[in-house]
Amino acid sequence: MQITTEAVVEEPRTAALNEAVELVEVRRVFRGGPSPVEALAGVTLRVRVGEVVAVVGPSGCGKSTLLELACGLQAPDGGSARALPAAFMPQRDLLLPWLNALDNAALALRAQGLARPRARARAAAHFEAFGLRGFEAARPWELSGGMRQRVAFLRTLLAGTPVLALDEPFGALDALTREELQGWLAAMLAREPRTVLLVTHDVEEAIVLADRVIVLSPRPGRVVAELDVPLARPRTRTDAAVVALRARTLEALA
Repeated sequence: MQITTEAVVEEPRTAALNEAVELVEVRRVFRGGPSPVEALAGVTLRVRVGEVVAVVGPSGCGKSTLLELACGLQAPDGGSARALPAAFMPQRDLLLPWLNALDNAALALRAQGLARPRARARAAAHFEAFGLRGFEAARPWELSGGMRQRVAFLRTLLAGTPVLALDEPFGALDALTREELQGWLAAMLAREPRTVLLVTHDVEEAIVLADRVIVLSPRPGRVVAELDVPLARPRTRTDAAVVALRARTLEALA
């Protein structure tokens, strides 16, 4: 399930700067094992209101940790983290098996105190746009992987927060479904713009969806490149400009 957070420190200052997310020289060290593990070392990242920013990097470089710091789910060991209220969507959809698709989608509204009939009505109004019409009564195990992710994303969107924090939202899907949902997500964000901080291991996904791509180094994660994506939407993986940006991003990763 998505987690709605308010990672807000000095929120008026953040909003006044037109920044939805602001991480400044953030460090994160995990001390639970036999020796400390430094996950992030002095990361600075700012996301403007309405911007889609993707973070890529090698496995274990601290991408998910960075996302959780931005959402207030972890506290930094150094530096500062500020953000407007955010809804966090993990890689696994975490749909509740005892609820049908409609009630799973309405969970964020129920958590806000909305009565079940009203929450269900508001969620149901989006089912056609999300390609879910006719599956309101389906249990999670009756849905395809792509449909489960759509329910999870609708639940996240209905949280109504200004920031969406997406952690590998399509990482567990097959290549064809992943590409389909990337196009679908881009269309959804065009209809309902939000500030998005997206963590992904898929460089092409980052370029297809984002306005900027942030590249992290191997652990401890540091920002080694920041690439603007000044391309009109919709974008496809075979666009020459996308291919060129992919090459630049892979070069930065190397």
